[in-house]
Amino acid sequence: MSSFDQPVREVLGWLRIEAGLSSATLEAYTRDLRDLETDMLSRGITNPADVTPRHLSDHLQHLHRDRGLQPSSISRHLSTIRTFFRYLEADKRLKNNPAAPLTPPTRWKRLPGVMTPRQMKKLLEAASPESGRLWQRDRAMLELMYAAGLRASEVGAIRIHEYKETLGVLLVHGKGDRERLVPVGIPARDAVRQYREELYPELNRFDDGRDESRLLLSNTGRPLERVAVWQIVRRLAMRAGLEKIHPHMLRHSFATHLLAGGADLRVVQEMLGHADIATTQIYTHVDRSRLKSVVANHHPRP
Repeated sequence: MSSFDQPVREVLGWLRIEAGLSSATLEAYTRDLRDLETDMLSRGITNPADVTPRHLSDHLQHLHRDRGLQPSSISRHLSTIRTFFRYLEADKRLKNNPAAPLTPPTRWKRLPGVMTPRQMKKLLEAASPESGRLWQRDRAMLELMYAAGLRASEVGAIRIHEYKETLGVLLVHGKGDRERLVPVGIPARDAVRQYREELYPELNRFDDGRDESRLLLSNTGRPLERVAVWQIVRRLAMRAGLEKIHPHMLRHSFATHLLAGGADLRVVQEMLGHADIATTQIYTHVDRSRLKSVVANHHPRP
């Protein structure tokens, strides 16, 4: 066992208990720290106190050059490394923090894939009686994802009591256990109502009389898992004649269409549950790209 192992365990425990990170985020931290440990041991460094800024810089270059990671992934690794050494510094185990001088690589702004409103309509309408016995559930799922900008993991986790039909709002539990209240439009409310009245009683085989039950259920009456959401979206996209569609594109489309319609950036940030508005700003670039065609078609000197 190297001298890295115990500090890594302590940091991960602190992140789980004190920071309240999700299991998926903790898994990413674990992978990043184990990558760091493996690389440092290969360089003959067995103690975090012996790590220098140059060692960390070489590690990040290794991730890019030998592992082929993109700048966005390397930035995440660096964030993990900074957290690790800040913890050790605060615990008086280091005289100097070797991660302090490091700066993140330039993050390329990769524009997210977005469907047009017409494509979105085709996808929603693909969930029809001809698409299978569970079409009402599938339609309710798609409508909620597009109406509230939900992630695949979020839509499957919705519980009955978190959907307030009378108020037209949905309580969403996002990353890092952050909660947000998102309005739900009439089409989504209609789809959910039809699903709950006609199909949900048939699927809800494990009803215990409480409202803690999941809203969207599988054919066996179990909660709808994230992988099932992906499969449903891909299947319906193929039925609609749409290519390369995945669940997160509904979230991207939700944000882009709101901004295109004049919604305030801060409001969209709140509905998406982004901690940093810089994350939301990517959607302004998506919409701005459409301005070029407007100028080309309407400006007297394009």
